[in-house]
Amino acid sequence: MAVNLRGKNYLKLLDFTPAEIRYLLDLSKDFKSMKRSGVPHKYLDGKNIVLLFEKTSTRTRCSFEVAGRDLGMGVTYLDPGSSQMGKKESIPDTARVLGRMYDGIEYRGYSQQLVEELAKYSGVPVWNGLTDQFHPTQMLADLLTIEEKLGRLKGVNFTYMGDARNNMGNSLMVACAKMGLNFTACAPKALFPAQELVDTCRAIAAENGCTVTLTEDVKEGTANADVIYTDIWVSMGEPEGVWAERISLLTPYQVNAAVMKNARDTAIFMHCLPSFHDTRTTIGADIAKKFGIPEMEVTDEVFEGRQSVVFDEAENRMHTIKAVMAATLSNGL
Repeated sequence: MAVNLRGKNYLKLLDFTPAEIRYLLDLSKDFKSMKRSGVPHKYLDGKNIVLLFEKTSTRTRCSFEVAGRDLGMGVTYLDPGSSQMGKKESIPDTARVLGRMYDGIEYRGYSQQLVEELAKYSGVPVWNGLTDQFHPTQMLADLLTIEEKLGRLKGVNFTYMGDARNNMGNSLMVACAKMGLNFTACAPKALFPAQELVDTCRAIAAENGCTVTLTEDVKEGTANADVIYTDIWVSMGEPEGVWAERISLLTPYQVNAAVMKNARDTAIFMHCLPSFHDTRTTIGADIAKKFGIPEMEVTDEVFEGRQSVVFDEAENRMHTIKAVMAATLSNGL
């Protein structure tokens, strides 16, 4: 069956069927091949997009800018100081102004409600570059990377370690349920995902022949894992005061050599980045000084080791974001 996503918003994977996600992954592979072969693909020449960033990012911004220009589009970047959105101008008003000038809008910030409101009023496709609840563009990159490295998605045993109620934990649980991966959240109970979303994902997983498991037991949660995934312990925008509590809660869930040894020999390590795996960042150095830990969510040994695929994963952000924009803005590919 043909898939047509023209004009559709990309706000969360819950809005997409497995067939639509598969279409986006296959399109991503095509774009990756064209990029690496030097084949021009300016399929959206003459169109323009705007990137609204309330939260800074390296991978998301660069992926949207490079992907947009590869497709032939003009790209405008607006940081919080460059727009009146939410200050002097309401979200509905901003959306309707930008929708008259641009063919697509990307938003990266805090509120899922805000990106949903942009989509409601803009009249053009809106893409979620990250909110506090979901990170759907990261999901396509992760799924593509898993398929490239392991040769399949169905039946893969996927373990997420850390704060399982954040945007990454939420999104990965949805992505796995949609595409047939067995998802395990390995975390302290206080940081389990919301029960309502768990119930939703378990129902989706049942339709796709996979499972959703929550456990506090590291050995149980990582046994026979094909993928070990983690994220930073404190998200952007959270108060500095949560570091002490989060370190206390999550230190037992650090991805280290013992965790990787308990997983399958062929297991891969993934991380959406940035990562505090050493003290070569100002935050990493500061945390090491205050709390005496030079490595946080993952050890440097694992991050730099043979099982780590984090930079392939980062590259795939660009190819998959390109697929999302092309699919929602073109007349058909």
